[in-house]
Amino acid sequence: MKILLFASAYNGMCQRVHRELEAEQYTISIELSSNEQQMINAVENFQPDLIVCPFLKHAVPEKIWRHHLCLIVHPGIEGDRGPSSLDWAIHSKMTTWGVTLLQADAEMDAGDIWDSQKFQLRNGAKASIYRREVIATAVRMIKNAVQNSFRNSDFKPRALDYNNPQVKGTCLPLMRQDARKIDWGNETTEAIVRKINAADSFPGVLDSIAGNDVYLYGAKAEYSLHSAVPGDIVGHRDGAICRATVDGSVWIRQLKMVPKDERKFFKLSSIQVIKQQFPNAEQFSNLNVINSRVQNDIHIEIENAVAYVSFDFYNGAMNTEQCHDLLARLREIRQRNDVRVVTLLGGEDFWSNGIHLNCIQAAVDPARESWRNINAIDDVVHEIISMTNKLTVAGLRNNAGAGGAIMPLACDKVLARDGIVLNPHYLTMGLFGSEYWTYLLPKRVGETKAKDLIESCMPILAPQAQTLGMVDKVLPEDWVDYHELLRQECESLADDINYFPALARKQFSRMQDEAAKPLGSYRQHELQRMKSIFDNPLSEYHQLRYNFVYKVSCAQTPARLIYRIANEKVAQIA
Repeated sequence: MKILLFASAYNGMCQRVHRELEAEQYTISIELSSNEQQMINAVENFQPDLIVCPFLKHAVPEKIWRHHLCLIVHPGIEGDRGPSSLDWAIHSKMTTWGVTLLQADAEMDAGDIWDSQKFQLRNGAKASIYRREVIATAVRMIKNAVQNSFRNSDFKPRALDYNNPQVKGTCLPLMRQDARKIDWGNETTEAIVRKINAADSFPGVLDSIAGNDVYLYGAKAEYSLHSAVPGDIVGHRDGAICRATVDGSVWIRQLKMVPKDERKFFKLSSIQVIKQQFPNAEQFSNLNVINSRVQNDIHIEIENAVAYVSFDFYNGAMNTEQCHDLLARLREIRQRNDVRVVTLLGGEDFWSNGIHLNCIQAAVDPARESWRNINAIDDVVHEIISMTNKLTVAGLRNNAGAGGAIMPLACDKVLARDGIVLNPHYLTMGLFGSEYWTYLLPKRVGETKAKDLIESCMPILAPQAQTLGMVDKVLPEDWVDYHELLRQECESLADDINYFPALARKQFSRMQDEAAKPLGSYRQHELQRMKSIFDNPLSEYHQLRYNFVYKVSCAQTPARLIYRIANEKVAQIA
């Protein structure tokens, strides 16, 4: 069966749907263009049995949906329509929400319904809910539709019927900034956080700080009272700023300046935006670092001889200073006698996505900052590999990419949550890669498969990663169940019966590997390749990084995602 995916971007949703359907032995091709003729060409060239649109911001051309079944994922409950579904759900304090799989029709989001499922709407940011609950729900529905409904000649989708009392959704407009505006003098901390959550990670909440128009992202409620005017900045920590409210304060992790005089901006840590981009930055020169249990990017919890290390960096990107901080914390744990197992959890939304391209782009000398950043993250990976007095576990609970998908392999065990997507490659950013991948990846999967993973630039799912050897065990996708089973696995490793024999095997293996080829040799080779890329102003890395940071579209679907082209390349290699 041939399935064509229409998507506005090859994002986490599209990647997972793509690989999940391929795992079921369906033939998949993808079209990312919004150009009507290119979409029509994709259909004519591939001749699909079914078209699925997991993440589509534009309408399917009538010439297509009139003649081909097109199923569209809408992140809302049955009857919900409009481009701001999750925004309104969070804004309106809904406790349950859902995903609807509907058929493309003349009217957006009004086609016949193939399936609709609900989930508990947790208190979180829009992007976080989308990545966890929406994607998981959508994948279940798509697989069920393809495997069952599509093949069942008796199945008939139901029409949208607003007269049905079970249909709770409604058609809502695009949520604009006037609905998102914060009234600092009157609104509570909870209300402010909710507004920012509803706009994260796009479009952000438009606000003004000392006369500077900015978008706000990444809010956390802090109920410590400060003697300051609501809206004023009372301190900072981990790059985030803390602003007073009428009943506490709120942390803002990221800012983006509003375009000015044709100059465009991108997200950075709040304190970096203030220091580097505010013309009146001197007003904030006396801001102090303040302690907080809420805003704490690196958090360590020790229980039953297991140290659980969370490093919740915004969007999973790790800048030079964050790598230095994480390295220092790991070295502290290494010296503790009450810890036997170190479990790396990554962040709440991403495990890690490697070096911080936004910070690099914002640097005075991006080539130099690229070099500093890659060395800093290499130091973290080296520390994990060299931690021979502890057992290490990667609690791979969220997606990871580039060097962030290699870092877990430095651990003795990799325990992944089902449903995550890994992208262990660098070429889409024009890089050779580092993080000791030339040692860690072949050690896990073999030289041939390592080369294929690096060069194919394709995402892999947790079960596929387990088959390859990158992951030791796949635990359930449910967030609570995963963490409970992860704790059991880690505490089992810390038990006397398992711990000492495993530690002895680890130490012997590391000595053997070092004798065969020192870690420094792998690093030297990787960094030599990376430095030549960084220092070459004409290398594609600099343009690709710019495009990524400023969200410049590539304007066409990468060849590797188009079935005919991708398979021709495979044939040529063979």
